[in-house]
Amino acid sequence: MYRIYISIKLILTGFCILASNYIMAISNNIHLKNKIIPEALINEVGTALSYYPELAETRIEFKLKPSLKKSFMKAQPKFSSLIKSKGKREYVILISKVFKIDGMQLPLADIPKNVLIGWLGHELGHIMDYKNRNTINLIWFGIRYFFSQNHIREAERIADVYAITHQMQQYIVETKRFILNNGNFPMVYKDRIRKLYLSPDEILSLARELEGN
Repeated sequence: MYRIYISIKLILTGFCILASNYIMAISNNIHLKNKIIPEALINEVGTALSYYPELAETRIEFKLKPSLKKSFMKAQPKFSSLIKSKGKREYVILISKVFKIDGMQLPLADIPKNVLIGWLGHELGHIMDYKNRNTINLIWFGIRYFFSQNHIREAERIADVYAITHQMQQYIVETKRFILNNGNFPMVYKDRIRKLYLSPDEILSLARELEGN
């Protein structure tokens, strides 16, 4: 009987250790309804999501990566969910821990809160766009994005417009100005932002136009 007691105790101890390790493994992520969010970004993501009530039932994972090529954040559908209907599709927003471009390195922790909220709001604008596309259209969208600068420009401006129509213009402007007025960003990156995205003046002008309607 004593041996059985010891065996059970060892099994339970081992299970508790495994459970503890599992909890530690997921402790960096906050699991909200249909969302997986890094603990370090819970406030910024929560603020950005509050402007998009239509995304409440949409499954989105906000995932930190060591670095992304040529971008700080990237929204995309999860490949495994492409065959699902629009309403059941899942998405991921990849976020660089360190934004690296042309020799410049900018840690996530050094980016102001409102700038992060604006960046997230833009990426959520992409997801709003993706949600309205069927699977074939979304795949074709991805192919065109890879090969066509004109299509990239159209897609990025659509994402900006979604953010503006969801009352996020002040955050989006703050993000754009942070990039364009920051002497640390390479000129080639600033030129790309000017070419592909709405300018701060265009954003404010569109916001005033929408408010007047």
